[in-house]
This record gives sequence, structure tokens and C-alpha cells, in this order.
Amino acid sequence: MSERTLFLAWQDTERPRGWFPVGQLDADIERPLYRFRYTGGAEQAQSEAGFPLLLEFPEPRKEYESAELFPIFKNRVRSKSRPDFVEYMHNLGLDETADPMQILSVSGGRRVTDAYEVFPKIEKREDGSFTCRFFLHGWRYVNSQAHERIGSLRQGDKLHITLELTNPATGLAVQMQTEDYHMIGWAPRYLVHDLAMAMADFPTNYEAHVVRVNPDTAPINHRVLIEMSGRWDKHEPMSSDDFKPLVP
Repeated sequence: MSERTLFLAWQDTERPRGWFPVGQLDADIERPLYRFRYTGGAEQAQSEAGFPLLLEFPEPRKEYESAELFPIFKNRVRSKSRPDFVEYMHNLGLDETADPMQILSVSGGRRVTDAYEVFPKIEKREDGSFTCRFFLHGWRYVNSQAHERIGSLRQGDKLHITLELTNPATGLAVQMQTEDYHMIGWAPRYLVHDLAMAMADFPTNYEAHVVRVNPDTAPINHRVLIEMSGRWDKHEPMSSDDFKPLVP
């Protein structure tokens, strides 16, 4: 499939777990054509946290198009010429033939110099099922026993998923636990609403497991790669106002 969609999330640095989906990137890889539009989350982030519009996208209600990947996304893809490129792709669970959109969909494009993260649109299959991958968030905030348990995780380990209703930082949260009940972190904040809907629609039909645990030398936000699957009934993922483009 040549057409893909990624979202851009921005983190309010005053609230380390406060994430807003602020933009949508659509790509037709074969043409190629890239299109960026701000979403409703950008307006919410502006009103609640003073989100600054991106310099290359200065107008919130304008559609931007390019035959090349926009710099804010391109600069988040590691160059193939770097000596650590193969190791980097291995840490993402990808092979060396993956294109930039595939790399960003797994890596998140996180950089220590700013507060942005990229994530893919979750696709709902005809039977209502879905599968998504994400790196574990917030694991730095768990206790020392949980840190030790993260170090012993192995590929394929199953995880318990718990809906947390009173998280002090975010309110609603999706918590990840090992089978021996160590709370090791959370799903990304910007996925919580959709994952929570799947947990509510089919309480016994969702699961998660460890795809990869990277060494301490990997970027801190690439420590544990998780895959979650589930099912929705009538819910359409990423259809809230936060995800709707400001320009149709």
C-alpha cells in the first residue's frame, strides 16, 4: 500500500506526560506526494499550553504539499550512511529496505532537542480488529523493582493491560504490567482514548506482548517495543476532534 498516514504529537514540557496530536502527514509513496495539515489538537494545545506553530507550517488552516518529505520529518530519519544505521534498524525491528514513513511509524522520530513525536494511524480492519506497535512510555518513572524487571523482559513476553482512571498526571491512562504484576510503564498518551475504547468494547479480546527489548545503549525512548491487538465495535479510531484536520 503506497498511501500512509502519520500523526505528529507535541509534548507540553511543563507537563511531561501531556501530549497533543497536532498534525497529520499523508503520503503517497509511489507518486511521491506528501501533505501536511494541522489537526484540532493543535488548537487545543495552543489554548491550553501555548503550542507554537512550526516555522515551516506557519498558517494553521493551510494545506502544505511537497514532492519530498518535509524537513521536520526527514530530519528524524537516521541516514543510511551512518555507521550505526544497521543496529538502529535492528532496534526498531525493521530491515534495511524500510522507507522513511515505515521508519517513522516505529521509531517515533523522537529527538532530545525538541518535544515532538510521530506515530502511525491505527487501521481498523473489516472485522473491527487492529494491531499497533509503540515504545513503552513513562518507564523512567516506575520503581527500581520494575526497572530490574524491564531488564529481564524477553521477546514474546505477554503483558497485562490495565485501564487507569485516576492517573495523577493524565487522568485516564493505559498501564502495562508484566505477568508477575510489575507495573513497567504506559501506552503513549495520544493513543489512550482509542485503546480504552477497545478495552471497553471487548473486555476479553485484547492483548499485548513484548516485540523487542533494546540494550541500555539504545535511545532512552526506544527501550521496550510493544505490540497490542484488540477489536472495536462501532468505534472509529482516531476520529475525535483532536485528530481531525483543520483543513478538510
